[in-house]
Amino acid sequence: MDSGDIRQQLRTARRSLASADQKKAAKALTQQLISQTYFLQAKHIGLYLANDGEIDPHGIIEVASSLNIICYLPVIDRATNNSLCFAEYDENTELKPNKFNILEPVITNKNSKPPKDLDLILMPLVGFDREGNRIGMGGGYYDRTLAFMNTNKRDVPTLIGLAHSCQEISSIDRQSWDITLNLIVTEKQIICAKPR
Repeated sequence: MDSGDIRQQLRTARRSLASADQKKAAKALTQQLISQTYFLQAKHIGLYLANDGEIDPHGIIEVASSLNIICYLPVIDRATNNSLCFAEYDENTELKPNKFNILEPVITNKNSKPPKDLDLILMPLVGFDREGNRIGMGGGYYDRTLAFMNTNKRDVPTLIGLAHSCQEISSIDRQSWDITLNLIVTEKQIICAKPR
């Protein structure tokens, strides 16, 4: 089965989860993550707004806010149109749909932060394996944005994939440009894929 077929199969699986199951999974994932030292010590975290059946990090955003952790959402870089920058986000942030109809903040020089300056990036994914490999939506945005981590072996940001446990597959063929995750958090467990 090729990666396009796997991607479609996994997207269908996560979208087919009942709304109640989606909410229960998001709550369980949130409870696991918010007790971790790396979360509690973070000052700046990147995350996303759920789309297409992705596990919803809204509860994480609420907890982060209460702990004065600043949250950022990915924004497609309009200058290059092929990578991401991150803009500050809270419940009052103005959002506009991007070319994929995903809401993102209106970015300014004052509210943006480069990914290298974030402590954690909580990433959506379509599929994952226990080695920290991920299948995304196929656009390569995160891989291009985080390519600096392959060249200078930075420890920050810590990359954490958020997923439903049904999105796990036994093995993903890794390409040279793929950026691996440090951790994957599901509703059932935290998987340490690439220890720091």
